[in-house]
Amino acid sequence: MKSTVYWILAIIITLSAAYYQRKTGPTYAKRLEVQANGTPYDLKLVRSIEIGSGSYVKLAIDDTTISARVYFKRFKTGDPYSFADFKYEEHPINSFIMNKIFKITEEKGFFAELPEQEAAGKLQYYIDITDKSGKSVYFENEPVVIRFKGAVPSIWLTPHIFIMFFAMLLSTLAGLMSVGRHKSYKKYGVWTLILLVIGGMILGPIVQKYAFGALWTGIPFGWDLTDNKTLIAVLFWIIAVYANLKSDKPLLTALAAFVLLLVYSVPHSLFGSELDYGSGEVVQGIILNLHL
Repeated sequence: MKSTVYWILAIIITLSAAYYQRKTGPTYAKRLEVQANGTPYDLKLVRSIEIGSGSYVKLAIDDTTISARVYFKRFKTGDPYSFADFKYEEHPINSFIMNKIFKITEEKGFFAELPEQEAAGKLQYYIDITDKSGKSVYFENEPVVIRFKGAVPSIWLTPHIFIMFFAMLLSTLAGLMSVGRHKSYKKYGVWTLILLVIGGMILGPIVQKYAFGALWTGIPFGWDLTDNKTLIAVLFWIIAVYANLKSDKPLLTALAAFVLLLVYSVPHSLFGSELDYGSGEVVQGIILNLHL
């Protein structure tokens, strides 16, 4: 099989895994379809907020005749719910891509501001929307959970994202080539390990330090799933690369590639850093779509 075919298959698999992770991740926006005065709206409810960027919940509804309210409290506490009313506002968008490429400089809709929390702090919330037909309540029994995080400088975050993506791409490529006994599988296996170490074991902890105040919260210091799954993938790739230095062990490369694909598909930030409001310490918790 030609190298081009392997590359095409690797790109398709990697993009599919990235899409799956994005759609299932617990910090990506919670989608909600609502009807307001007979008009359907596809809303995206925030589940991750960068400290200092404005802690708003937004309802992308352009009907100014409706009213809405958000009820919130600190996650995993006995606090009573507080509330804030949504107001129809125009907010500026400070993004080079949105401003220069898409020519979008502001967003309109209903906004409600929540109290900003410390890094790894969480709020749970639900909303109600009132239109001409009456009041509709959403997620009262299964509140949406927001996690707050510190700002990560793009000088660290951007290379971390790109390097981890290319590590996944080359890992998949090496795995496919090892199955097909293509001679280049060893070369791409070495590059996979190099990128994993740089992106996952060096840049990853730096990003986490900025976001949640700790470099490493995986084994032996904690159970952060993102850290631990990165560690597992690196260990499998170390074994695969070392075993292939003096002999051909394509099955080990295929196994390492499969393990990385498996852990890459685990929703990002599951079992992530969480502020314990009782002790004031950052621990590892479960970031769920729903509050159980």
